Amino acid sequence: MGKYILRRFAGIIPLLFGISLLSFAVINLAPGKPGALENSLNPRISARALERLEKLYELDKPVYERYWHWLKRTAVLDFGRSFSDNRPVIEKIAERLPVTITINLLSLFLIFAAAIPLGVRCALKPDGMLDKVMTAVMFFLFAIPTFWLALLLMNFFGINLRWLPVSGITSLDYEYLSPAGKAVDIFRHLFLPVTVSSLGGIAAMARYMRSSMIEALAQPYIRMARAKGLTERSVLYKHAFRNAVMPLITIMGLSLPGLVGGSVIFESVFAIPGAGRLFYEAVMMRDYPLIMAEVVIVSLLTMTANLLADLSYAWIDPRLRDKR
Repeated sequence: MGKYILRRFAGIIPLLFGISLLSFAVINLAPGKPGALENSLNPRISARALERLEKLYELDKPVYERYWHWLKRTAVLDFGRSFSDNRPVIEKIAERLPVTITINLLSLFLIFAAAIPLGVRCALKPDGMLDKVMTAVMFFLFAIPTFWLALLLMNFFGINLRWLPVSGITSLDYEYLSPAGKAVDIFRHLFLPVTVSSLGGIAAMARYMRSSMIEALAQPYIRMARAKGLTERSVLYKHAFRNAVMPLITIMGLSLPGLVGGSVIFESVFAIPGAGRLFYEAVMMRDYPLIMAEVVIVSLLTMTANLLADLSYAWIDPRLRDKR
């Protein structure tokens, strides 16, 4: 098992190299240059000033040379400085990343807590009334656009009912609230973003859990367990559930990029100062160092999640543990 973990960690390095190479090439081939937005709003800026900016950003050098310089700096965890405000890139990301990670962890918890029981309940009576209703609801939630749902919830709960705030993660008077008041304030601000981030995942995971559970309940070892006189609860949770949940582990590991990518949408809609919104702003400003740093960090988080999914597989199924 230890050798397997080492092999997987060693495989992360060439994979990160390939991702960074492709990302750097695509970013530099995209139309627009750093500072183009500010320059377009300032008609007095001269061509000479633009040339100095390009030299400052090292944009006058070939792409391969800039990539080599970026790679050498990144090897020592130096992602450079942001083009927009000249602050260290890693410092800007460190300020925003905890917010995005917190929202995604809450979303993952909500997805597991809701999807697994729903999928199991629907699998117990396939094509029953509950299964049909939940199937229709799940397909609706899976198909609905995230940004449209976010706007609907903002309008209903935030504007019409005035129950929940529609932007940010804290109120203006947050510093003057009691510890309990601060917790409630953060909960009210994060309720809509976490809900929007989770609904699509709940719908998809519940369907996967339902299919996997139906398949597990149809296996011969389930009939043998029932024939031995085991209780239905023991058959369901001790035998069927443990095998049915294994495909969900892989799917959850692969769905992490979708959650992180969705952060760009709901953080922009809800004006949340997270890494997703920072990435969107960096793309709009053509802030190459910031874009590349976020790509590398998100890729690393995704590969780590996939590794944890594989290790969870081995923990659940001893046969895989012995092979590795």
